[in-house]
Amino acid sequence: MQPTPEPSNRLGNFPAGPNDYQGDRLSPATRARRERAMTGMNSGLDQNNPTITAAFRSALVRQGLVVVVIVAVVAVAWNVLRAVQLRRAVAGAPGSPAALVALPPEPPARRLLRVAFGLVWILDGVLQGQVSMPLGMAPQVIQPAASGSPGWVQDLVNFGVRIWNFHPVPAAAATVWIQTGIGLWLLVAARGRWSRAAGLVSVGWGLVVWVFGEAFGSSFAPGLTWLTGAPGAVLFYCAAGALVALPDRVWASARTGTYVLRAMGVFFLAMALLQAWPGRGFWQGGGSGTLSSMVSQMAQTPQPHFLASWVAAFGAFDTAHGWAVNLVVVVALAVIGSSVLSARPGLVRPGLAAAAVLCLADWVLVEDLGFLGGVGTDPNSMVPMLVVLGAGYVALTRPATRDAAFPAAVVPLPARVVPSGEDAPSGVRRLVERAIENPVHAFRTVAAAGAVGVVLLGVVPMTVASVNRNADPILSQAINGAPGATDVPAPPFDLINENGRRVSSADLRGKVVALTFLDPVCTSDCPIIAQEFRDADAMLGARARDVEIMAIDANPRDTNPAFLRAFDDQEHLDQVANWQYLTGPLPALEAVWDAYSVQAIAEPAGAMVAHTEIAYVIDPRWHTRYVLGADPGPATAATQSSFAVTLTQAIEATLHRP
Repeated sequence: MQPTPEPSNRLGNFPAGPNDYQGDRLSPATRARRERAMTGMNSGLDQNNPTITAAFRSALVRQGLVVVVIVAVVAVAWNVLRAVQLRRAVAGAPGSPAALVALPPEPPARRLLRVAFGLVWILDGVLQGQVSMPLGMAPQVIQPAASGSPGWVQDLVNFGVRIWNFHPVPAAAATVWIQTGIGLWLLVAARGRWSRAAGLVSVGWGLVVWVFGEAFGSSFAPGLTWLTGAPGAVLFYCAAGALVALPDRVWASARTGTYVLRAMGVFFLAMALLQAWPGRGFWQGGGSGTLSSMVSQMAQTPQPHFLASWVAAFGAFDTAHGWAVNLVVVVALAVIGSSVLSARPGLVRPGLAAAAVLCLADWVLVEDLGFLGGVGTDPNSMVPMLVVLGAGYVALTRPATRDAAFPAAVVPLPARVVPSGEDAPSGVRRLVERAIENPVHAFRTVAAAGAVGVVLLGVVPMTVASVNRNADPILSQAINGAPGATDVPAPPFDLINENGRRVSSADLRGKVVALTFLDPVCTSDCPIIAQEFRDADAMLGARARDVEIMAIDANPRDTNPAFLRAFDDQEHLDQVANWQYLTGPLPALEAVWDAYSVQAIAEPAGAMVAHTEIAYVIDPRWHTRYVLGADPGPATAATQSSFAVTLTQAIEATLHRP
């Protein structure tokens, strides 16, 4: 084993599979894994872990099949409505195409917001489908956004991070479908209550992302600047959703456009003041410049070479001319804000053009497009900001007509005459009749309901994950592999426990035994593994009375029961009624280690003992049922809980075996 910078007793991670365990001998597969461990190849949990990425892809495929079914149902509904309408038209019934009255057009500004943000939400959903998202989202996106923020912000964000870290696959898949569903909902529901509801849902989910995903857009952290997307891209999604949710009458005059433009004008002026504030590092160039440092970091993002060279070149330019660059940005923001604040078309137009140039330049040279690098979640704030600004201008210059704002004023379709003696149509039948008379509206309603189904496809798993306090087993399996199921006689032993009482395998028959090997003086992995066993015992609840959880000493130097009692006291295992920690004479321990495929190597110069990290679940007949790798990996709260869940599941499966 190669020495590591930090003390560790980890020898390796190689759980035996069904063909690995052969009594007191090692199979070639187990021996090969042991040899790899001896060279220092220990397991980790990086963002491209193949087990997690495979599970993520599988989840998306399964849920994608549900989406295909939803799309098929919507398509069938559309064809049925058109077929029925055609038959009625041929028969000359009311509701034929000649009798239909077209709905007035949607207000242009509202349509711009709805379509643009529908497409952006779909893009965000697609970006959430990147394979790095389950394990890369929290450490590379969420936590950096909260760094530097006050403690209360970090505590709030960490609540969301915990959910994501404990359930990375369902959480990552859920965001894909929530955001894709919101985008589809905005696109298919052009008018009416369904459309306004889509806007409100966009606001709600946007606020969740803004708080937990963007840490309030880093608004409470130092270095806040418009250049990097302050106050958070998703806040513009919320603004657009709120505008889409407004009643139709709001769009009947230019007043709505005036309000939107003035709000954006105040925003740009505030950002200019923030950018000009002295002492924040934006007036400096050189290596100490805040902007040059940010740009240098963005240039390191995996991306096409030409784009990286542009970003790097701008970073070098800002390093040399930081004061001038900041002056241009401050003046540009102030001019744009002043022109937009006027809400006069003649002044807004040049301000809008200047905003487009500045925003697009910043989007490329500073924000680096926002969605590159494998964990980019959205195109950042510049594009959404321009869409809201453009919608304000359109609402100012092209207000909706009165008929568009008040569609109820449209002359209704002629009602079907009910022949004498025939009952009036029931409520359900009336809905069907209306759907046949106006199939386009009916199709949009069905399509909107389908989009809601896509949203729920993400909301339901996310809700379930948020209330589940235990981590998913997939995390421990990503480190150690799936538990190896087997059914072979377990090796016997005859040792003493921490209190000096003799314990043999014969005494344990009739109970399920969860067994591992620990070093009582270890300060790295063994305490973590012990707590995982303790957590698993707690998860068993009342079923723990039929289970013994125990460890065997894996230290050839410290075999005295006093060391074991000290370990129990330190890890509070002395409070666990069904816990035992066994030791014995070194020859007896060595025989047990060899029988259970465990190596324990005492490193020279008093270093900690390196030993195999492995666990066994043995049934009441004293047959080994499961062999688990017990490597804690990165040893986070999520991986600790995950192994405890995996061990609990193996114990429960053994309890239920005949």
